[in-house]
Amino acid sequence: MKKRAILLANLGSPDSCEVKDVKTYLNEFLMDEKVIDLPYLLRYVLVKGLIVPLRAAKSAERYRSVWTENGSPLIHITQQLTELLKEESQLPVYMCMRYGYPAPIDVLKKISMAETELDELVLLPLYPHYAMSSYETAVEHVKEAYHAGEYKFSLSVVPPFYHQPDYIEALAQSIKPYLDQSYDHILFSYHGIPERHILKSDLTGKHCLKSANCCSVASVAHQNCYRHQVIQTTQLVAEKLALNTEKFSFSFQSRLGKDKWLQPDTAMVLKQFPEKGIKK
Repeated sequence: MKKRAILLANLGSPDSCEVKDVKTYLNEFLMDEKVIDLPYLLRYVLVKGLIVPLRAAKSAERYRSVWTENGSPLIHITQQLTELLKEESQLPVYMCMRYGYPAPIDVLKKISMAETELDELVLLPLYPHYAMSSYETAVEHVKEAYHAGEYKFSLSVVPPFYHQPDYIEALAQSIKPYLDQSYDHILFSYHGIPERHILKSDLTGKHCLKSANCCSVASVAHQNCYRHQVIQTTQLVAEKLALNTEKFSFSFQSRLGKDKWLQPDTAMVLKQFPEKGIKK
């Protein structure tokens, strides 16, 4: 019987909410060619000459507003998840971050030394939906670290779980208590990405964003299509909760730059709600 271990991969965090550490983190994050997919020199000038110098101090303030006595919430929660999964699965479970620490190259070495009889390491990116700027870059980063070493164990990757029943059930249960309260509408707001990322991830090169209903027309492109996958998650959760179609919608937040990003935009949707009688 194969001996397995699990490696959770999450986004990452600055080491502290001091400006210098936030600068280090933003430089690594935004210089990733799968996040800002521009030619290297242009990306370098944009990130190191404009974005980081102008945004680091404000970002540090925002990190301070959520920082806890345990440090970064994302790091701490991922540590808690690692321990809970270890208890639930009865398998060795480790965690790494795409940006910052713990870095995959260090964690893989740690696993190799601690799990000497390991046959397979299962990589679980903590992203339900496929996007080149999240799921793909995390997987490629771990694979690069894996291939840079000489490990006896194999590496397998869990695919996006946007439609898995247990994930849908977990989301539905987290929303359910609020349905007992008075409300007008439920807005599923997902992180935005540029439309060009959708086009670059299209396995067919001719399906995504080519028609108004491309996400509802069956295609192999959907296995890498972020827009299709968030729509599927929204619909499946709504079905699980028996929501009427007029009582929910989805949108995308967190934009950067002037390029065309996925629509509808959360900020604009929220502005339009009051005139539609949506106040709760």
